[in-house]
Amino acid sequence: MKTLGLIGGMSWESTAEYYRTLNQLTRDRLGGLHSAQLVLYSVDFADIEHLQTTGRWEEAGTVLADAARALEAAGAELLLICTNTMHKVADQVAAAVTIPLLHLADATAQAVQAAGLRQVGLLGTAFTMEQDFYRGRLTSHGLTVLTPEADSRALVHRVIYDELCLGTVREDSRAAYRRIIADLVTAGAEGIILGCTEIELLIRPEDSPVPLFPTAHLHAEAAVTAALA
Repeated sequence: MKTLGLIGGMSWESTAEYYRTLNQLTRDRLGGLHSAQLVLYSVDFADIEHLQTTGRWEEAGTVLADAARALEAAGAELLLICTNTMHKVADQVAAAVTIPLLHLADATAQAVQAAGLRQVGLLGTAFTMEQDFYRGRLTSHGLTVLTPEADSRALVHRVIYDELCLGTVREDSRAAYRRIIADLVTAGAEGIILGCTEIELLIRPEDSPVPLFPTAHLHAEAAVTAALA
C-alpha cells in the first residue's frame, strides 16, 4: 500500500473521521488486521481560520505547503488536504511537492457522475459555496451546481464554525439543514454534496430526499483505491 500523507486539523473533528474511515476502508479491502499506511500533519485551525477570515489565503497556502513538504519528507506518496475550503490553495500546495495531490472536488464529482446525476446542491463554508475555486472545479466535470439563498448560506457557514468544528451537534441545526436541503431539491438538485467535511457529523442519509455525497468519505475511498492500485 502506498503511504498516504494527510494535511489535517481543519478541523480535527473531521480529520478524526478521515483517519477512522481510511482505516476501516483498508481493513474492508484487505481483511484481517490491515490498516492504512499514512502520515498526518495536523495544523492549528485557529491560525488557519484567522487567515481565512482576513483574506490572507496565500499565507494559509504557505502553511499547508510547508506541511505537504514535511509529509513528503516523511515518506508520503499521495497527498490529501482533509478539508474542502482549503482546496482554494490546492495548486499552491501541489506545486510544493513532487508527489500527486488527490483533489477532493475531483473525487466528489466522479462519484456524482457515477450515480448518473448532473445537477447537485452544494453545502459548505461560505468560501466553498460562494467562490469559484470549488464550484468551478465541479462544473469542469460537467456538473451544474446549485447553492442556497444568502441567508441559508450564512446559517450553514455559522453552524460549521460555531458548532461542528467544536464537536457540537444540535438537533435544531440538523432541522435547519434539512429545510435548506429541501429547498435545494425543490430548485432542481438531484443530489446534495456535503461540501464541508464537518457536515458529515450532522447530516445523515435519512435527512435528505435525494442522494448525499459526503466528501470526506468519498475522498477517503478514492485515496484507498489509489493507494492500493
